[in-house]
Amino acid sequence: MSVYKKTSPYFSTPTVNGYLDLLEYRPIPAFPSDVKHQIDLVHQYRPDLLSSDLYGTPDLWWVFAVRNVNVIRDPIFDFRAGVTIFIPNIDTINQALGI
Repeated sequence: MSVYKKTSPYFSTPTVNGYLDLLEYRPIPAFPSDVKHQIDLVHQYRPDLLSSDLYGTPDLWWVFAVRNVNVIRDPIFDFRAGVTIFIPNIDTINQALGI
């Protein structure tokens, strides 16, 4: 059983001798309901703010990187104004994370 919340990027990451092992993200599948979105200056380098605006919590900031792995390799510094990403709706996220 994980000590992390289901919304945490570390939820599925195993521990070794009480320490986190290599990060294991849970997949966020692509759905037709995903919205294409261009990151604006307000959210540049701040996926937590976009997560808060869209989902009501900053905890899901990592979902954008997982869903857009071909565009965002660094979840903070690749989150730049002008970059176009796909944004999953909250139902997709809840289903994928088991919330």
